[in-house]
Amino acid sequence: MDKVILIKYGELSTKSGNRNYFINTLYRNIENKLRKYEVKIHKDRARMYIEFLEKDLDSIKSIIDKIFGIHKYHIASIVDVNDEIIQKKVLEIVKLEKFSTFKVEVKRSNKKFPISSMDYNRVLGGLILKNIPSISVDVHHPELLIKIEIREKETFIYCNQYLGSGGYPVGTQQRGLLMLSGGIDSPVAGYLSLKRGVIVDCVYFEAIPHTSIEARNKVISLCRKLVSYTDRIHLHIVNFTPIQEAIYKNCREDYCITIMRRMMYRIMDRICSLYDAKVIINGESIGQVASQTLTSLSVINSVTNVPVIRPLACFDKLEIIDIAKKIDTFDISIIPYEDCCTVFVPKHPVINPRLDVCLEEEEKFDYQSMIEIAVESINTISIVENESLEFSNYL
Repeated sequence: MDKVILIKYGELSTKSGNRNYFINTLYRNIENKLRKYEVKIHKDRARMYIEFLEKDLDSIKSIIDKIFGIHKYHIASIVDVNDEIIQKKVLEIVKLEKFSTFKVEVKRSNKKFPISSMDYNRVLGGLILKNIPSISVDVHHPELLIKIEIREKETFIYCNQYLGSGGYPVGTQQRGLLMLSGGIDSPVAGYLSLKRGVIVDCVYFEAIPHTSIEARNKVISLCRKLVSYTDRIHLHIVNFTPIQEAIYKNCREDYCITIMRRMMYRIMDRICSLYDAKVIINGESIGQVASQTLTSLSVINSVTNVPVIRPLACFDKLEIIDIAKKIDTFDISIIPYEDCCTVFVPKHPVINPRLDVCLEEEEKFDYQSMIEIAVESINTISIVENESLEFSNYL
């Protein structure tokens, strides 16, 4: 072993009593994602190390980039705790780089090594200046930062840095159910929830024949993008057609969107209890559409006691689009297949609905029995990265 991927935890390092739990969860997530590769993973409270085959490095890096809980990582060379060997390796590494200014940073946790960190900075800096022409030291803004960590049994040397996805490892929080519509916003809300360690499953409300199979496939494609940040996503597909038709047949047109959302939340409440989900997650952003005014959100929320997480509540649309492009969901989201939230939008939806009017309108049809039927007939798809779909009831 002459190289490892050296992982630094970042936000995980702020944990105290439950730090090991977070590190162990990250370890399991990395182990699961790299199960197809010949790797060895070691961990301690400060670092994680991955031994790898050189031929797999690029593939492994692309996977690590999407694992939450990693602040940054380095490809580090490993040598013995020996001055002559360290100098030889440092010179070998920097000769492969193109730079005009540099800085050496030595961290000597092994106090048996005879040269102090400050003195060794000067020794190695002088070595580089002597052997590479037309370069200079810049301690404030170097083009190349060479780091040397001298430990008890080995020395790590690296001059590269790759940013991870940050956040907390998925699984450090409990399960949440994402209302995945197929638009731009909800996949981004799912991504941000995964980043905080939430286990995310998805619920899609479809209204065939008013919506299409292509719209469902679009949602499945979005799940495939999100599953690259976790290990598995269960997509619960709800047949919303009878409820939606009843709403538009019996209720005031301007209140249809509000009542539709209230029905969705009632169903989400039931699904949460079935699958022990602790929160409902959605992509609502304050004021973006009529159903997302503060008054609307309050009236819609009143049908459930399950906490509702809105990661995008204070984001503007351009910020949301930027994240959607970053996680590669934007191009899928803009494919023009309508979902049940857009197919029956009234010309003038109420902006500040009244709860008493909603209750009066909902008395016009037997929504409770319809909700029971919708929940009992849910179709669940299990989505795993790079694997074919599995259909089940998940119970």
